[in-house]
Amino acid sequence: MNFSFDLHLGYALMVVLGFALTMTFPLTRHFQDRLDKRRYYAMQAITAVCALLGAKLAVLFGDALWPFEEFHQWGALLGGGRSLAGALLFGFLGAEAAKPLLRYDIPPNDRFAIILPFSIGVGRIGCLIVGCCRGVPWDGPWAITYADGIPRHPVPVYEMLFHWIMGFVLIALWRRQILFGRLFALYLACYGVFRFFSEFLRETPKAYGDLSAYQVMSLVMIVAEGVAIAARTLHQPAS
Repeated sequence: MNFSFDLHLGYALMVVLGFALTMTFPLTRHFQDRLDKRRYYAMQAITAVCALLGAKLAVLFGDALWPFEEFHQWGALLGGGRSLAGALLFGFLGAEAAKPLLRYDIPPNDRFAIILPFSIGVGRIGCLIVGCCRGVPWDGPWAITYADGIPRHPVPVYEMLFHWIMGFVLIALWRRQILFGRLFALYLACYGVFRFFSEFLRETPKAYGDLSAYQVMSLVMIVAEGVAIAARTLHQPAS
């Protein structure tokens, strides 16, 4: 009997599993006021919409190299391509822009920050299965080879390890109440650094000299999160 594994189904399952991990974690257990809980979920909805938009825009800029090159595959973009870097960056920027407009004064949820890396790490298993986010050719001891027969850096594995290690670091900080309300910003800043350097190992178009659009976004992420950490530290120096 022949068994054929659907790679795209495997990818989808890993993404759904990662999402389910986030949703089943008690993210709002510490909220005492029902109104605050509703306000928090409203802000999460805004963040999710901005993240979805950012995930698509990042692929448009980073892989399709628009507007430097013509792009006509809008249907494929809507149904397929997505970028974690774009989702995290635009989700954060969208939420920060919405907060003053909605007079949202609830501190960032550290519980969300500590579960998200594990969720994303599980999703990266899907990238490894389906063969997206490929590394540059490399004939090293832990190289991975896909259907094209070319040994490559296993970039999804590097990403998995980064996110899971960061998850345990954030848990340790959370338990000690270090950087209260700043763990998510710390996580994104660290991811910006990681993504900037790991991009050199990725097979992505380098449209800005030797840099890709994702590296430019990573630099923006580092600066934005650094500003956020500094601003929140000034407002709560004793935390």
